Amino acid sequence: MSEPSIFTRILNGEIPGEILLETDDVFAIRDINPQAPLHVLVIPKSEQFRDVTELAAGDPGLMAKMVAAAKEIADEHANGEYRLIFNNGASVAQSVFHVHAHVLGNLEENKLVGF
Repeated sequence: MSEPSIFTRILNGEIPGEILLETDDVFAIRDINPQAPLHVLVIPKSEQFRDVTELAAGDPGLMAKMVAAAKEIADEHANGEYRLIFNNGASVAQSVFHVHAHVLGNLEENKLVGF
């Protein structure tokens, strides 16, 4: 059996993290290396899916719950406007292979973040 991901360890209280939202299926935490004024990760509680491609094929309903959580975070912290990013693979900066979405908000006009 593999070790729990860093996200699961945060959810279980083994590692500190600021949980901003929690439902039965997903939770959201602030990114420890923010790339925007609002940078939150939305994460399924299950480690079943390594990346967004597996999630979309295996449980589209859970993916929809992640998007709904992203919107809720953005509504509360960024006037409802946000960028939603899924990294899919090590060569494009996915470093934790427990699917998660980056919610970015409060970006300066026309300023792209290095994703």
